[in-house]
Amino acid sequence: MLSATDLPKLPQLPHLEAIVVGASAGAVDALSTLLPGLPAGGPLPLVVLVHMPPQRRSLLPALFSPRCSIRVREAEDKAPVSPGTVWFAPPDYHLLIEQDRHFSLSVDDPVNFSRPSIDVLFESAADAYGAAVMAVVLTGANADGAVGAAAVRKAGGFVVAQDPAGAEVAVMPRAAIEAAQPQFVAPLPRIAALLRVAMGGVE
Repeated sequence: MLSATDLPKLPQLPHLEAIVVGASAGAVDALSTLLPGLPAGGPLPLVVLVHMPPQRRSLLPALFSPRCSIRVREAEDKAPVSPGTVWFAPPDYHLLIEQDRHFSLSVDDPVNFSRPSIDVLFESAADAYGAAVMAVVLTGANADGAVGAAAVRKAGGFVVAQDPAGAEVAVMPRAAIEAAQPQFVAPLPRIAALLRVAMGGVE
């Protein structure tokens, strides 16, 4: 168990206009640490993509909505990426953010064996927001998100990775660390604190 003095200090955040989060195996437990503490009415959209079977309807909005103060919705094609909302990617579609800050759904081929793909979301967010986006890579069993996190970093954005030592499955955050050299690598409680600050809360 880390003591308070061992925990990484929260970094100074740049100007942000959106946060994108990618996770796979172990996602529900990780998001259960990150999302319930977010304040209602925050200034940013937070777009979450979790790998899931294509045949099933996502239960994530229904699972998290009653546990969160912040509004929780499933992203829809052509809907605006409005702030103060956690947007979950629907199953079996790639989720993209267009230049006009609206969502787009695509049935293009899977990327990294995944549709939706974290790389696709992150790369589109880097194109749409440039340096004003934060990308967060959490637990997962493949390298999806690493290329997208590198794209966010190249665009001048802020990249966060879960500390692999505490991840349920370390492959995904480890790949993102190698590819993108994140500005902040931390256990979930510190990432939760960072997100609260970014969303207008107090640490």
